Amino acid sequence: MVISGALAVSCRHAARVGILLRQNPCMTTRCVSSGVTEHQMEVNGASIHYKKAGTGALPVLLLPGALGSSDTDFSPQLEGLNRNHLTVIAWDPRGYGKSRPAERNFSAKFFDVDAKDAVDLMKKIGFQKFSLLGWSDGAITALIAASRYASVIDRLVVWGGNAYVTADDVQMYEATRDISKWSERMRAPMIKVYGDEFEKIWNAWMDGIINTYYHGNNGDICKKNLCDVKCPTLIVHGEKDAMVPMFHADYLHANIKGSRLVKWSDGKHNLHLRYAEKFNKLVLDFLLEGRDHS
Repeated sequence: MVISGALAVSCRHAARVGILLRQNPCMTTRCVSSGVTEHQMEVNGASIHYKKAGTGALPVLLLPGALGSSDTDFSPQLEGLNRNHLTVIAWDPRGYGKSRPAERNFSAKFFDVDAKDAVDLMKKIGFQKFSLLGWSDGAITALIAASRYASVIDRLVVWGGNAYVTADDVQMYEATRDISKWSERMRAPMIKVYGDEFEKIWNAWMDGIINTYYHGNNGDICKKNLCDVKCPTLIVHGEKDAMVPMFHADYLHANIKGSRLVKWSDGKHNLHLRYAEKFNKLVLDFLLEGRDHS
């Protein structure tokens, strides 16, 4: 939907949005809440959906977890991260959320595709250098992007991520295959986004990630990329994360030169949602560290 005159008046930064639309004729936009706009843009042949909040000097891209989207994974960050210092972008990777109807391809290189899409999206929006905040699968994408496109990545924050898959991980993934066994709280947001297609897409993701163990390079997802991550990196991990055990965070920390590891004693996999205010402050402090932000 192209922005209307009435909506433009109600948008806080309508003039800036108008400039972006003229520069990117394939982009559409609308306001979805106070200070948050929703956009659709063509990137590498896919229609990519993203949300934007803030007009700060430091652009950051939020990368969601498996089948996640800006709607399901990052509302507290879009609403709560400092909009004076940051320009916050939260995207739906191709085939996820509102970046459909394109069907998701869970080939062995799907994280690499996401990494290129993410970087190209930010460039197309108009950011030549930016930071990445990646959760779970989004952490993997962010690590690959930071290694392959080092010149455009300013800083990196990852949490709930892993560089490889173990036999125990495979067992844990298989235990989540039957979505009827999920709690209603966990299942409902995904059903809302994907409807009856959710189980099919979830099983396709499951097959894709498990194949990295059985048919890939001994479960290596991005181990080889870690030595090429050069930007300041913050790794956050919940000590009670049942989806991604702590040893994965320890591995990232040991193999990303100069990285910092924060262990969250009462944190689980979704610590950025459960402890949003504390998490947002930790991230903001890291992104502003050493800068003149008076």
